[in-house]
Amino acid sequence: MFGLVQAPGRDGKLAYEWWGDPGGHPVFLLHGTPGSRLGPRPRTFHLHNLGVRLIAYDRPGYGDSDRHAGRGIADAVGDVRAIADTMGLARYSVVGRSGGGPHALACAALDPGRVASVAAVVTIAPPDAEDLNWLTGMAESNVMTYTMMARHSPDLTQVGALLARNADAIRKDPSSLLNSLTTEMPDVDRRVVEDAGIRDLLMLNYLSAVGESGEAKTAGPDEPDGPAAPMGWVDDLVSFRKPWGFAPQSIEGVPVLLWHGEHDVFAPVSHFHWLAERIPGARAVLQPSAAHFAALPALPPILAWVRDQARTGG
Repeated sequence: MFGLVQAPGRDGKLAYEWWGDPGGHPVFLLHGTPGSRLGPRPRTFHLHNLGVRLIAYDRPGYGDSDRHAGRGIADAVGDVRAIADTMGLARYSVVGRSGGGPHALACAALDPGRVASVAAVVTIAPPDAEDLNWLTGMAESNVMTYTMMARHSPDLTQVGALLARNADAIRKDPSSLLNSLTTEMPDVDRRVVEDAGIRDLLMLNYLSAVGESGEAKTAGPDEPDGPAAPMGWVDDLVSFRKPWGFAPQSIEGVPVLLWHGEHDVFAPVSHFHWLAERIPGARAVLQPSAAHFAALPALPPILAWVRDQARTGG
């Protein structure tokens, strides 16, 4: 079921959608980067079997949500709360996958009164993490992009032009981003994205993220005589490379699951270990034969975990 809600404290709307059991435990699924509310998720009958009502929304600047210029990781807390208020949800869980992981941790840190449990799946760590070489182990494409997004002086023109070309390629061929990433993936990731069902959902996710026309939510740096930059994507990258607005060590009273694949090259396993050592009481699950995209088929048991933790109070 699709809906629009007024963004908290600013002009603009947030687009959200939910599936599954209307009476089930509500779980927000925060999408990756780039991504949208239409990202990969379990089928509706699986959600009914899990007793879960799954809610996803387009982060500002993606899909059908209006842009929030200058947003940070912590701003997701108010966005999730606004949707929950509209839906009449007093308490809920949050699962963040990949680029959604830091936003899920923000909900645990900054809204423990509403958030019953959290899972951060194949997430990165904060850019100012002490004793962590942030870029070590990352795929070359990530290193190049994040280097452009240095915390103190992000080059929005350069990265905007790069992502504008990527977004235009996705509109012409929704498989283009996956194809470009395949050369950097470990074999275990390639096997996951070769599944026809997962591949179709990923292509729909990417196309929805950047918009079929290339006109919506794209105010900002443009290439001369070229496509406009997809600002949701740009804003995500900026937010990852500046202070998050909370310390993972401050998370208390909310059960947290960290799930990661040992061979991940998009969010290196060193980020997982850093977070696992610092979030008090976090359940840390490291899959030795998995990588980044293994988070997609692993979602049902992760949803079951946050559901059970919410029911038992951790």
